Amino acid sequence: MQPSSKSLTPQVHWAQRHQELYLRVELSDVQNPDITITDNVLHFKAHGHGAKGDNIYEFQIEFLEPVKPQPAYKVTHRQLNITVKKAESHWWERLTKQEKRPLFLAPDFDRWLDESDAEMELKAKEEERINKINIENRIPKDPFRHLKRGYLFMYNLVQFLGFSWIFVNMTVRLFMLGKDSFFDTFHTTADVMYFCQMLSLMEIVNTLIGLIRAPLAPVLFQVSGRNFILFLVLGSVEEMQSKAVVFFVFYIWSMIEIFRYPFYMLSCIDIEWKILTWIRYSIWIPLYPLGILAEAVSVIQAIPVFNSTGRFSFSLPYPLSITIPFSVFLQLYLVLLFLGPFVNFRHLYKQRKRHLGAKKRKMH
Repeated sequence: MQPSSKSLTPQVHWAQRHQELYLRVELSDVQNPDITITDNVLHFKAHGHGAKGDNIYEFQIEFLEPVKPQPAYKVTHRQLNITVKKAESHWWERLTKQEKRPLFLAPDFDRWLDESDAEMELKAKEEERINKINIENRIPKDPFRHLKRGYLFMYNLVQFLGFSWIFVNMTVRLFMLGKDSFFDTFHTTADVMYFCQMLSLMEIVNTLIGLIRAPLAPVLFQVSGRNFILFLVLGSVEEMQSKAVVFFVFYIWSMIEIFRYPFYMLSCIDIEWKILTWIRYSIWIPLYPLGILAEAVSVIQAIPVFNSTGRFSFSLPYPLSITIPFSVFLQLYLVLLFLGPFVNFRHLYKQRKRHLGAKKRKMH
């Protein structure tokens, strides 16, 4: 069907596949396109810049065979692309019902395929779809997937609530009592900290059995290191429990965990908050070195205490007959405390790069 002689008609290029028709309208800066299909006839009218300058252009095409009456189109700066679905999937011998091709219509050689090429493309897509299904079917489905997710969600939730209680309790006491709150931190929060740190041993178990995907070394170092500080350095001698350094150790630990555990908790139900992701993979940069410093101070302060009390010291049997004070192990731990974190820092840096680096690249 030809447009009226008074109308301005744009150049239109077409191509087809077994299921679709593609029309490329040579108009730039298209505005207010009106594209409909009525009685198997496509009606086009739009304002744009074509061969006759800025004007209103229009055309009509009566298709050879039935098509679906919902055309899709996309406007770019240089052209307008229309996609029309065929009612039945097969190859057409031409586009229009009239045998003589309209003057404004030409093949789109950029997308043109003959029937055999289109069939090969169709077969390739079908093979790709079948291969994808086969790969998905080959992956064994875990019948306990939801149970594992539920367990991990509850674990992270309990830890989040525990460390949140410690953090809020210490913050309120700090505002109310000021520096005086430093010296009874252990007696007011140690029970909950004991619970949380004992429960954190499950993170080592979860990693060992493959329940969570994480390298074992960083998990083992953090959990065992904190428990060493909590149960042996601070918890085993009363002289250490009233020192101000306990406040800083507990406060930094809880500040890290009130962001780490909710991040993993929401990951269990496939929810991601961008701000929480950023905090989780950024807050360690200042807090982990401060935490190591606070732990080191607690170890240094504990050395003379263990020397004077003789706690955990042991004697080697005859003929050596040497007494080894526990402070020797504290000094060794002090060395490890400054060497070991490089394992954690390397792991956390890789995680940060993986979660935040990709988004930065997209901005370039």
